[in-house]
Amino acid sequence: MYAIRSERAPKPTGSYSQGTSAARYVFVSAQLPIDPATGRPIEASLGAQVAQCVRNVEAVLSDVDLTLEDVCLIHVWLTDLADLDIVDEVLAERIKRPYPARSVIGASALPLGAPVQIEAIACR
Repeated sequence: MYAIRSERAPKPTGSYSQGTSAARYVFVSAQLPIDPATGRPIEASLGAQVAQCVRNVEAVLSDVDLTLEDVCLIHVWLTDLADLDIVDEVLAERIKRPYPARSVIGASALPLGAPVQIEAIACR
């Protein structure tokens, strides 16, 4: 196993890697709607925040020459499950069929007060 470190994704805020690779699998840590250039959460609509999470996942994957098309599982955490329709709209715009498997988890709170975070597992 080895850690993935992308300059195009937000720096970790704790004792974890942006992602890891083990055999054929790449595990991308949950990405918040953080602008990697500023290291701060973006102030935007929920759709824009979901899109930022996806861009951050893409950045980690790109460092090991993978794309969203290689993602086989997505986990989405939401502080308000009523926002799932917005998440679905953004993901449908960014991810092509066949869609990966997905889990959606309701959370009472997320780091930095974010309304959403997304993690992914990809396969080479």
